[in-house]
Amino acid sequence: MENFLNNGSFFLLLCSMAFYWIRAFFNLSFFSFLGKIAIIGGNLTMFFLLFFRGIQENHFPLSNLATKKTIIILTAIHLIYSKFKFSDFIIGTILAPTALFLNAFASFQLPESLQKFSPLIPALQSNWLMMHVTVMLLSYATLISGSILSIAFLFLFKSSTTNVLLNQLDQLSFRSIGIGFPLLTIGILSGSVWANEAWGSYWSWDPKETWSLVTWMVFAIYLHLRLTQKWDGYKSAILGTVGFFVIWICFLGVNFLAKGLHSYGWFH
Repeated sequence: MENFLNNGSFFLLLCSMAFYWIRAFFNLSFFSFLGKIAIIGGNLTMFFLLFFRGIQENHFPLSNLATKKTIIILTAIHLIYSKFKFSDFIIGTILAPTALFLNAFASFQLPESLQKFSPLIPALQSNWLMMHVTVMLLSYATLISGSILSIAFLFLFKSSTTNVLLNQLDQLSFRSIGIGFPLLTIGILSGSVWANEAWGSYWSWDPKETWSLVTWMVFAIYLHLRLTQKWDGYKSAILGTVGFFVIWICFLGVNFLAKGLHSYGWFH
């Protein structure tokens, strides 16, 4: 069942990307409808996959990296699509391949040891697991959503796109980042309290902790310049795009390439 749901979500996201790109390059509006249906189907398939994994683990599935990616995809898709009209295909053209990449990476590139379920280690057997990990994943999803919208803004900035759409992208990017930043702050603070309970120190300059702080500073600068210096539109979109890459370093790069309390040790 798990393989069926996993492969089904990949297939539906692949179809969604193909439909949206056909709509973008050949201007066939019907394919925008097909793309939306396919991505909704992929969304539902991933939801049932998450539910199935939760039953297998007998707790909310937060300790598995592949499952974390599923949660981020689901949240990002819901956040972005809930803000746009049914006929807006531009976001789908960008979001579908992003979701497909995440899904493919989690399903086909992660080592089996990171995809299989294993009992929670003592440090994770805490009430902080739900609080800290859930808030961090929601912050990643909202910040990634805002960053994707910033990338879309830059992509369309010099085209013939109307100012109405650009303004919509700019405002939605700002709102998404505005939601993700306090979630990230809460996640870092709760992680510090949990770290003190598990490892005896609030802050150890672990690579994950360091890059979460770097991520926090990047988006703090974004919001500061946006609110005090009136950096909107093109300038804020550049900062949002920088934040996109910083988030991925924090979420994935540190886990695999750095040694620390949060690393998975893929390349070690």
